[in-house]
Amino acid sequence: METSNGMDNVPTIATEKPADAAAPETGKPRITIDDFSKIEVKIGTVRSAERVPETDKLLQLMIDFGEESGPRQIVSGIAAYVPEPETLIGRQLAFVTNLAPRTIRGLESNGMLFAVGSGTTFAFLTPDREVPPGTSAH
Repeated sequence: METSNGMDNVPTIATEKPADAAAPETGKPRITIDDFSKIEVKIGTVRSAERVPETDKLLQLMIDFGEESGPRQIVSGIAAYVPEPETLIGRQLAFVTNLAPRTIRGLESNGMLFAVGSGTTFAFLTPDREVPPGTSAH
């Protein structure tokens, strides 16, 4: 796609691609920087972690984001990767914190764990040193 840059007969190449074009290798639609800026990712400290009864995949986490209202409950489908949930207590992990609440198995979840991979490549995203709970990613 060519656009004029105000110089006579000198074409330039537009550098912005349409937001709805598929991203290479993922097949997911591209998003704009404005869409991306809406996502709030913060570091939270796990205060409690336990299995959700009668489920194979779910953990109920209480996460400290340094908020006046206290820790938030987040329900996450990571039980297969965490055989002993109590090992998460005290760890600092990344979470998407501005999702609308969602009820999962009767429990309100107020965020989403931000992790990578699956199976043998599953890993938590963690800061390389301790940071205050609620520290924003950027």
